[in-house]
Amino acid sequence: MSDQITQAVAQHWAVGLFVAATLGLCVFMIGASALLGGRSRGPSKSLPFESGILGTGSARQRFSVKFYLVAMLFVIFDIEAVFLFAWAVAVEEVGWPGFWGAAIFILILLAGLLYDSRVGALDWAPKHRQPPENRSHG
Repeated sequence: MSDQITQAVAQHWAVGLFVAATLGLCVFMIGASALLGGRSRGPSKSLPFESGILGTGSARQRFSVKFYLVAMLFVIFDIEAVFLFAWAVAVEEVGWPGFWGAAIFILILLAGLLYDSRVGALDWAPKHRQPPENRSHG
């Protein structure tokens, strides 16, 4: 019985060491931040501070729907990259049917990108409007 335990310890000591080191590092970081993080006091401590810039204005600011649209397009095309990477890894096993499937997938995504471009989903700035023509009544 002790021989089996010795073999199990010999096989899994690296995993146990990794887990122990990770837990030790987490405890150290939490303890150090608790000791060092709460030193300053005053009104500036409660202000939000991000990337070296103090916040101005209200946090209830409305954003253009374009930001959400671009985020959704990013997610869609990021998922496309994941699928194509998986296809590239298995390209030898899937053969020509896999190639044509990936080609159709890319064509559908290109059609979607062209549609997004045509409807103005990728335009950040508003298009300049032509000034109305001067119509003289006469």
